[in-house]
Amino acid sequence: MKEINSIKDVNKMFGEEIEKSISSSDNIENSNEIKGCKKGFTITDQIIEEDKLKSKVFKYITYKKRTENEIRQKFANENQDILDNVIEYFKSQNYINENDYIERSIKEFLALKNLSIKELTYKILQKGVNKKLLDDYIVQNREILVNYELESAKKLILKKSSKMELQDIKKYLFQKGYMSETISIAMEEILDN
Repeated sequence: MKEINSIKDVNKMFGEEIEKSISSSDNIENSNEIKGCKKGFTITDQIIEEDKLKSKVFKYITYKKRTENEIRQKFANENQDILDNVIEYFKSQNYINENDYIERSIKEFLALKNLSIKELTYKILQKGVNKKLLDDYIVQNREILVNYELESAKKLILKKSSKMELQDIKKYLFQKGYMSETISIAMEEILDN
């Protein structure tokens, strides 16, 4: 077994295997059947660097869904040309998809937190999502989000009612980004019950 210290050693080793394959075979076309390599193919530092970066990015995006912006921030110290190639590769494989990220994030927030639509928007925009894509999603799902905001407001009113006056709760909700109509409807429904 030969010791490999550099790319030159790897390329030299593959070159020797290709030559052995060509000389031992009557048919020159068989030289392209060496496992994983084509005739004339050389492994470069850039290919190795890109492969290492792909591995790092893959671990990062499979642990938790990420936006392109989050990936760029995390790997800001890497070669940006190679990072661009890696990001495009993962986009083509649908590992990076902003529409899916928006939908998944909003569903998580809807299940776990009491937020206004404005707070939802702000939290997702912080991740570097395209604002137009987020606005489109909100418009398409407006009814669901307004109902969610109404239910969130009701929960917060009930939670805060033992400690705060109704006027202070209204101010609190308004500061949190709840729409004034939502606050009014939530207050009415709670007072009616």
